[in-house]
Amino acid sequence: MTTLLLSHPSGLEHDTGPHHPERPERLTAIAAALDEPRFAGLLREEAPGLNRKAVLRVHPVRFVDGVEAATPTRGHISLDPDTIMSPKSFEAISHCVGAAAAATDKVMRDEVKNAFLAMRPPGHHAGMTSVMGFCFFNTAAIIARHARAAHGAEHVAIVDFDVHHGNGTQEIFWSDPNVLYASTHQMPLFPGTGGRDERGEHDNIVNAPLRAGDDGEIFREAMEETVLPQIKSFGPDLVVISAGFDAHRHDPLGGLKLVEADYAWVTERLIEIAEQHAKGRIVSVLEGGYDLDALGRSVATHVAVLMGG
Repeated sequence: MTTLLLSHPSGLEHDTGPHHPERPERLTAIAAALDEPRFAGLLREEAPGLNRKAVLRVHPVRFVDGVEAATPTRGHISLDPDTIMSPKSFEAISHCVGAAAAATDKVMRDEVKNAFLAMRPPGHHAGMTSVMGFCFFNTAAIIARHARAAHGAEHVAIVDFDVHHGNGTQEIFWSDPNVLYASTHQMPLFPGTGGRDERGEHDNIVNAPLRAGDDGEIFREAMEETVLPQIKSFGPDLVVISAGFDAHRHDPLGGLKLVEADYAWVTERLIEIAEQHAKGRIVSVLEGGYDLDALGRSVATHVAVLMGG
């Protein structure tokens, strides 16, 4: 089995305006990085459109319809200070949902080994009824709920190594004993959540906050001592990765000091857990990463490891 790469041209048309860090060029940088000969074995597909049933497993219908209705016919509209829509934004958002459902279907049916979603906008700040921090619908949450509802997964683990805490994902699964959310992130930093004492109603939330200036050694220690043991104990049927690459040392929005080797290491560790508990099943979705060169190199490293390279 191979690794599936899902993307869609609509991601390039989600225009967030000048000087916005979450910009179309992020996908261009990723596409260029994955155009090397070593990625010839990737199964590349275009993401389908909105899977309404999948998104409604996470977000109420009035919220979903409200985001669609907010789409401007021209120019830009701000749904919060950081979360911008333009005329093609909802199409890009819809394909993110379609990618989430399609990748989950293929991985859970063992049609592919694992999948990476090179899609934008990101999702982990989106709550059940709130947009926030560049995010509209919570892609990782949609994957988890779709795996449970459509494929009978009993336990799903979401692992988030973005520099920012995935407050939306934590909110959605706070009282859900069947989904484990585990995060490393810089703290203090936007959005201000993610303390160690935030554990969920069923001890299903695992936060391992890091401090500005922490490097790969400290990141790996946090993973080894706090995050990975909890995931192993949980025994997931599917591992979902909120793959943010803004903890990279060159990223302008964070203060952590990770490098490509750290992303290779954590991907290898998560593959080991997935092989042990989940038949190797992983769906990884792009979250942050705003230095274009670092983003391209980091994604390439992550995907190469998913492919077994």
